[in-house]
Amino acid sequence: MRGGAAVFTYRLMQALRQEGVEATMLVCDALGSNAHVVDYSHPLLDKYHFLAERLQIFAHNGFSRENLFKVDTASWGRDLSNYPVVRDADVVMLNWVNQGALSLDSIARICRLGKPVVWTMHDMWNCTGICHHAYDCEQYKEACGACLYLSSTRRADLSHAVWRKKKALYTFPNLHFVSVSNWLADKCRQSSLLRNKSIAVIPNTMPVDSFAYERMPNTDMGIPAQAKVIAMGAARLDDAVKGFDILIETTRYIARHNPHLASRLHLLLFGDIRDASLLQQLALPYTHLGRVGSDDVPRIMAHADVVLSTSLYESFGGTLIEGQAAGCVPVTFGNGGQTDIVDHLRTGYIAEYKSCEDMARGIEWAVASSIDRVMLHNEVVSRFSPAVVARRYIELIESFM
Repeated sequence: MRGGAAVFTYRLMQALRQEGVEATMLVCDALGSNAHVVDYSHPLLDKYHFLAERLQIFAHNGFSRENLFKVDTASWGRDLSNYPVVRDADVVMLNWVNQGALSLDSIARICRLGKPVVWTMHDMWNCTGICHHAYDCEQYKEACGACLYLSSTRRADLSHAVWRKKKALYTFPNLHFVSVSNWLADKCRQSSLLRNKSIAVIPNTMPVDSFAYERMPNTDMGIPAQAKVIAMGAARLDDAVKGFDILIETTRYIARHNPHLASRLHLLLFGDIRDASLLQQLALPYTHLGRVGSDDVPRIMAHADVVLSTSLYESFGGTLIEGQAAGCVPVTFGNGGQTDIVDHLRTGYIAEYKSCEDMARGIEWAVASSIDRVMLHNEVVSRFSPAVVARRYIELIESFM
């Protein structure tokens, strides 16, 4: 199981089982061994489905690799409607279905079984034709077409064709949608595909109970003892959506306009970075830990005072929750699921969108604040802990039965 959606789904499966639900996770690429994770992979067939979909997209986007993995069509995938785990279930929950896992047709076959089907949305793909994030494009509010990811000017392009298939699929009355954030739910309600659908908002479950909120000494990380530490992490730090250029400009603003504050700060960065030269452009001292495992994150956050996100868009905002669970004050933009996490000027700071100046003010505010780390920890435990999230799913499912 790879990717954020797989991790969140696995955590949810475990949380449901802790609450007495006989939950089983069906995956096409199991890593490790768990009796409640069933691998339905067929290497040759799965490879065919994956390649067929990429070739379809490649042929429609002018044979460009640039946006090849920013869209999915769900044109190919396995039929699992007769698979024992699906056939015997009372409820089917869908999470990540793309890149050849399930097709829209195979999802329709599952819906025809008549069971409640709960589809958790981790990004905008359900409410657009083919993209996972529409960014500034508003075609999803109409019927897609002339897709920027395809460099298309035709209204009846591949994105519109997939939009039509989704519209037909969404007529099943037993198909129910869950969004992981209010921001994403609002986007879905603005869309032509989901604006008339009932959308529940239930966050991803996070292992926040296990985070310790005691501040660990900087010297453990080789950081000056008196420094105020700002943690920031991502799977890939210089992914365009993560706003690393904004981080650079924010550090430069602090160094120019508040050198006293700059002398007290230290960045603690984790995650891959393709262009390592970007690190040299930071105007604050930093430690870059590279790629880390999920088990390392609590320890990293325990060495920080602030958790920072410069992401332009976030469907959820898991790193902010992890930081807050460890007692860090979050500073972020609010264009996404961050607004479900941060209560501005009470538990953190929501900066003016894309403003390096206001992001710098947020960091200054966070460093100067005396917010209790225990309170920050308890705030996220009360909303994102496994038991809380699992019970909300159980209540939702019971309302269908």
